[in-house]
Amino acid sequence: SAGGAISGVVRVDVAGHLARSILLPELPAFLARHPGLSVHVGEGERFVDLVREGVDCVVRAGELADSDMIVRRLGLMEEVTVASPAYLASHGTPRTPDDLEGHQMIAFVSSRTGQPLPLEFTRDGEVIEVMLPARVLVSGADTNAAAALHGLGLAQAPRYRFAEDLASGALAEVLPDFPPTPTPVSVLYPSNRQLSPRVRVFIDWLAETISPKLDMGRRGKKQA
Repeated sequence: SAGGAISGVVRVDVAGHLARSILLPELPAFLARHPGLSVHVGEGERFVDLVREGVDCVVRAGELADSDMIVRRLGLMEEVTVASPAYLASHGTPRTPDDLEGHQMIAFVSSRTGQPLPLEFTRDGEVIEVMLPARVLVSGADTNAAAALHGLGLAQAPRYRFAEDLASGALAEVLPDFPPTPTPVSVLYPSNRQLSPRVRVFIDWLAETISPKLDMGRRGKKQA
């Protein structure tokens, strides 16, 4: 059927920075294609109870806990380790993961376990997890990024998150030859609900437009 035949509001829940960096730039084309649709972008970091809150689908990064939702993977985000020039000036620049003695990390606290997540590095196909001392612990992506900019330690996050700061020199990439493992991005929707046409076209559009952007961010490295 023609795009104009589909109408209503699509309610999507997505982490704020993911929405601003990846979703919103493409949204004008989607709205032009479907004049009858509007999109409500919620920014819950927690896992919303979709059915209760009337949300149609959720975009999430990371490995997901089992749920009764249908998961459609959109792609993989390249991850990067960063630090501010001031931090590196006082702590030195590590050349390999073995040089991390004496360094500090900004500890990202898992919402699932309440525990700090280790830094991850890949060496010769093996993933190394490194727990460094942390004097700053954060539970939000924006705060993690801000803490890195203020020189509070080594941080890891998706490359797109730091693209401007790396380009401007506000942050430096650390241990580029030992990258963290890439993070999957998925869209989830309830399995117990008939997928309405408006939600189906939105999810198909996400896969069509977002997936190439995510994988492109990995600079042509071989697919994991």
